[in-house]
Amino acid sequence: MEERDTPRAAPSNLSEDVFGDAATASAVVDGHGIVTGWSEGARLLLGYTSQEIVGGSAARLLEEDVPAVTLGEIQALPRWRGRVGLRHRDGHSVAASVIAHHRMEEAKGADWFLVCPLIGTSAAPEDEKLALWSFEQSTSCDITVYDTNLRLRRANHRAQRVMNLTEAEMRGLRAAEIAIHPHVEQTEQLMAQVLETGRPQYMENFVRAPGEPRVHVWSVFVSPLQEEEDDVVRGVCVTAHDMTEQYWARKRLQLLDDASTRIGSTLDVTRTAEELADVAVPEFADFATVDLLPDPDSFPEPVQPGPMRLRRIAHKSVTPGTPEAAVALGEVLAYLPHTPIAQSLTTGRGVLLAHYDPQAADFSLGDPRQDASVRAFGMHSVMAVPIRARGTTLGSALFARHQRADSFCGDDLLLAQELTARAAVSIDNARRYTRERNTAEALQRTLLPQRLPQQAAVEVASRYLPTGALTGVGGDWFDVIPLSGARVAMVVGDVVGHGIHASAAMGRLRTAVRTLADVELAPDELLTHLDDMVLRLSAEADDDSADSSTEPDQRAATAGGFGATCLYAVYDPVSRVCTLARAGHPGPAVVSPEGTVDFLDVPAGPPLGLGGLPFENAEVTLPEGSLLVMYTDGLIESRAQDIDEGLARLRKALTRPAPSLDDLCNTVLAAVPPQGPTDDIALLIARTHALDARHVARWDLHADPAVVSQARRLVADQLAEWDLDEVCFVTELVVSELVTNAIRHAVPPIELRLIYDRNLICEVSDASNTAPHLRRARTYDEDGRGLLLVAQLTQAWGTRYGNGTGKTIWAEQALDDVHLTH
Repeated sequence: MEERDTPRAAPSNLSEDVFGDAATASAVVDGHGIVTGWSEGARLLLGYTSQEIVGGSAARLLEEDVPAVTLGEIQALPRWRGRVGLRHRDGHSVAASVIAHHRMEEAKGADWFLVCPLIGTSAAPEDEKLALWSFEQSTSCDITVYDTNLRLRRANHRAQRVMNLTEAEMRGLRAAEIAIHPHVEQTEQLMAQVLETGRPQYMENFVRAPGEPRVHVWSVFVSPLQEEEDDVVRGVCVTAHDMTEQYWARKRLQLLDDASTRIGSTLDVTRTAEELADVAVPEFADFATVDLLPDPDSFPEPVQPGPMRLRRIAHKSVTPGTPEAAVALGEVLAYLPHTPIAQSLTTGRGVLLAHYDPQAADFSLGDPRQDASVRAFGMHSVMAVPIRARGTTLGSALFARHQRADSFCGDDLLLAQELTARAAVSIDNARRYTRERNTAEALQRTLLPQRLPQQAAVEVASRYLPTGALTGVGGDWFDVIPLSGARVAMVVGDVVGHGIHASAAMGRLRTAVRTLADVELAPDELLTHLDDMVLRLSAEADDDSADSSTEPDQRAATAGGFGATCLYAVYDPVSRVCTLARAGHPGPAVVSPEGTVDFLDVPAGPPLGLGGLPFENAEVTLPEGSLLVMYTDGLIESRAQDIDEGLARLRKALTRPAPSLDDLCNTVLAAVPPQGPTDDIALLIARTHALDARHVARWDLHADPAVVSQARRLVADQLAEWDLDEVCFVTELVVSELVTNAIRHAVPPIELRLIYDRNLICEVSDASNTAPHLRRARTYDEDGRGLLLVAQLTQAWGTRYGNGTGKTIWAEQALDDVHLTH
């Protein structure tokens, strides 16, 4: 049979002679009751050698069989102890006191380790000496013993060293007579409670020993001393453990835990720097500063010689008003190369000057104000830690002590580096967020109309309000687009998402809307074409996000496709009819001249980018002086406010009197959006004007070439009535060419209309859907010069189609400023 390993009670690097293993009988029994280990002590106890017993059943060693129920109960215990009757090799009984340890090891499974002492349980003569020596020579704690009068009777060697008094000098004195300190009085009160109640007491003392700058923390246990035969307290034992290092380690961990919740609460660089200073003072330092490089991205690696220029972002002091700073927040400071801050930036490591001497002759920080402050406040210990994140140096943090007597140590430097590292990541996140947000906002504002175009149909005012939320700038936009016939188009839209990509997408959509508006499409048709374009953009975004060569950040930003909402309206000042269509966008509000507010019931089309679903127009006639209010959903809706509440607030705000449209925009933005909006807001308010009927002339013409001369006479008479004789010649030529083309190439009925607005507009309408095309006539061509002539003589011309059939050819002439006062 193979011999198993004999169990050992000591580590393998210590000899058995040290422990005297033969004085303990030990054995190992596996889960099946088989002996797998047998010690020399076990041989001395029962007479079996390891060769005779290992591999056999442990049951044969028992004097009596153990019931199965008892075995089951024992198996569930982590440890069992008791007296057991064993059978010696020669047959006699052996009563042994056994302790059985139930061991659970993943590699070997479960087994039992059994031990039995062989040296006896009665006290030996030398035991009393060992007890005395343990009391006197203990190095882990101070031990003092007091009688029932709380007079000291005994003190071990460590207590005598701490008190700097011998036991003979202290014997018979109270604790308050040995040391004068408030904590000693508290200890005496606990000792009195122990004498009265017989229950142990505990407290922590914070004592600064004479000549030591650092506070010592003592864990004090007060225990009753009494005889076993009765419960009478015969004395008190006070043990004190020096827990200073553990206490300060715990304080550092608490400070780090506090920093994890307080630093980085916002994506604001200044606030994060202030949080770092707030965490450090007063728990860790008496004075702290946070200085950041003006441009971290241009910080040279390696560092060039010369002063380091940093901007003071935050500082904090235990002194009210922070007089130690000597400089204002936001000021740029130059630190000389030998200063702690410059050294931390140069080396990229923390600098600890435990004993800082600002009184040295060559001391200088490079700023006389700071030099005077350091000397005046007596800063005697400083640390400078570079603020670095993701390989970029952002600045440096300085920690100083001038009120605390103890200096910084190596553990303090580690703590400062950990605090600064946590703040550095938050500062870098805030810096990156601020830079991206500023870029997105600048792009957004650049792509929005810089000034709204001059036109007479409506008076407009607008606002764009970027959100202050972490999501960043969105893709909200608005626009006002002059159309032919003195009409005007107004649009408000919202791109799904936030950031630079949303702003860029908004710019593409706004350009597309302007392009489609120039084609003179009806609102529903325009949204249909816009929906097709968004579908194509969404497909491109999906392809870009799936491209493995695209950067991960860019793939994440474009993933999920592309979408938008839009409200498009066209207002005609001649008929006062406003035609609207919307794609997943909130409907507009209309304020009548009397001040009543209504929300138009525009058919709800799907958001742009879904495809396949139609859009519908809605027409409403607006009295002159009505207000058309268009907005994005950020104005009326958020997580904290549902849309019904937002609409009610908007209705109330629009009923308030306002001297101008700009004032009304301010009123709406102040009263309607929820607190802490999480989305951008675009707002466009238009006051409608109606064109005077006297400034519109209309004639029905026959499809006869002879009517061309009649049309010229009608136009000349009307221009004379409007006092526009100086443009009569050009207008007659334009009318002659347009009417001739309609008679020759189009289908009756033919209508001629003149509109006297900011410009002079000439329109010829017919029932044909065929549009003329501008071309350059050759030398001997008899036609092809008409539209070229019109294009040369007028400011703009074009074609627009009616609802279903027919078209209108129009041309505009610019008028002098003198005519704009009509």
